[in-house]
Amino acid sequence: MLKGIDPILTPELLMHLSAMGHGEWVAVVDANFTADFLSHGKPVVRLPGLSLERVCQAVLSVIPLAVDEAHPAAFMQVCHQPDTHRTPAQQAVVNLVVAEGFAPERVLGLERYAFYDKVKAASLIVQSGETTAYGNAMFSKGVILN
Repeated sequence: MLKGIDPILTPELLMHLSAMGHGEWVAVVDANFTADFLSHGKPVVRLPGLSLERVCQAVLSVIPLAVDEAHPAAFMQVCHQPDTHRTPAQQAVVNLVVAEGFAPERVLGLERYAFYDKVKAASLIVQSGETTAYGNAMFSKGVILN
């Protein structure tokens, strides 16, 4: 245990988040996501039984979002729904980004296959226990200043 560190952040996950540099992406995906197939050798850390919101909250507690990205956060849009549609899990991600000081417009909704392509370029995949369909998000790590 570490003082001040969210207890769901495992040593393995902390190691990978710490190793990420500015502008690298972490994907936080649902329990049904094809994480191993899309990982292409990158780390996959599993946190079963935890919601997308809870895992994103923990990840954002230790990494800043990139201020120089137009959209430092993204989520997978629900197929055959208007671009403005958000599931409760997706809205929770937007709310977390807003709590970090960003406008909701800075969270990009990505079509399913565009999201898959973006995951392929991520440095790390964290698989939550989220069972809501389309419960997937991504974050670009910013710079940590002293």
